[in-house]
Amino acid sequence: MSKIIGIIGVGYVGLPLAIKFSNHYKVIGYDHNKKRILELSKSYDSNQEHSKKEFKKKNLNFTNNFNLLQKCNFFIITLPTPLNKRHSPDLNAVVQLCKNLGKILKRNDTVIFESTVYPGATEELFLPNLEKKSKLKVNKDFFLGYSPERINPGDKIHTIEKIKKIVSGSNQESLSIVESLYKKIIKAGVYRVSSIKVAELSKVLENTQRFVNIALINEISILCNKLKIQTKEVIDAASSKWNFMKFYPGLVGGHCISVDPLYLSYKSEFYKLKPDIINTSHKINNNVANFIINNFNKFVNKKKPKVLILGATFKENCSDLRNSGVIKIIQLLNKMQIKPTVVDPYVNTDPKLEIKYNFIFEKIYKKNFYDVIIILVAHDIFKKMGIQKIKMLANNKNCIIMDIKSIFPKGEVDFQL
Repeated sequence: MSKIIGIIGVGYVGLPLAIKFSNHYKVIGYDHNKKRILELSKSYDSNQEHSKKEFKKKNLNFTNNFNLLQKCNFFIITLPTPLNKRHSPDLNAVVQLCKNLGKILKRNDTVIFESTVYPGATEELFLPNLEKKSKLKVNKDFFLGYSPERINPGDKIHTIEKIKKIVSGSNQESLSIVESLYKKIIKAGVYRVSSIKVAELSKVLENTQRFVNIALINEISILCNKLKIQTKEVIDAASSKWNFMKFYPGLVGGHCISVDPLYLSYKSEFYKLKPDIINTSHKINNNVANFIINNFNKFVNKKKPKVLILGATFKENCSDLRNSGVIKIIQLLNKMQIKPTVVDPYVNTDPKLEIKYNFIFEKIYKKNFYDVIIILVAHDIFKKMGIQKIKMLANNKNCIIMDIKSIFPKGEVDFQL
């Protein structure tokens, strides 16, 4: 039987999978977002991750008609798994998808989850909904796998085929099927693990390690500011030793690093364990925005200054706004009755966002205009622009420049983490 793969969710994770698999199989990319499907059908990726040339494949089609997925015998789920207002896992979108998928699931079909979850979620939460709605049994009637996504938005070096893929299955047969499928597109190879729980936990561990290490450096940056030395210089010096892990301070955002550790914390607390390091790290990282604004207040005496923020995305050189720490900075400025101007060449102007978060989004810079310039994201375009051109945006020599990512020499700016 020929493979027809249904990719459910064609955002940052699903789209590169759909494109790569379409080199070997027929692929149907499904998303409930009609605008997204319309754009992809016209070979346009608003996330700016893929060029039009990559869409020119006969085996690749996009739809928002869920019933068209009935043709598929492989289903890969890449839906987002965010946090709710209580900072607990919100898996509702995937649970509902499983209920719908169960209605069209057939014998010998394979279902693979890539969405990030806490260990146990796939088999304890998703699988029962698939079995109930399909009236089929896993390992008897259909196959189940889990292969955590490792997409790094904005990274043109570590692309999907160059990152080793962890694969797991509900039994050995499922594992072999999942392994065989991904081997077709992952040049770096696959890494087999013994169970779905191992694969789930390995994913959240990857980002929890980064989360904890960034928290340590964020704490060190506060000390460095007290000592009046540059945090970056200290880190660069320490990293001259071969086994030093190099992390820099900053706002923690995005769909992975700011979310995954809290999934791990949630599961630990379920077993009445105390994930003290994770929870403390969350508190430290969450406080970075307040630390930045406290220093903003130390430097800025003028009421309602004209503030320019350079960068809005959660990380450099990508268009991803999910959980961006920049939003928290904007909200804190709003509390002081300040409506900042935001410039980010990677983000399309969205009037709804401007109204929701009370800021002005500009595509161009106003020269000789701003009282405060805050560089929040280390986009290459800002580095190439250089500090002298950035200073030309200031309305006078007393303009405060806060270089949060330390992309310029310490003596050229007023504040760095």
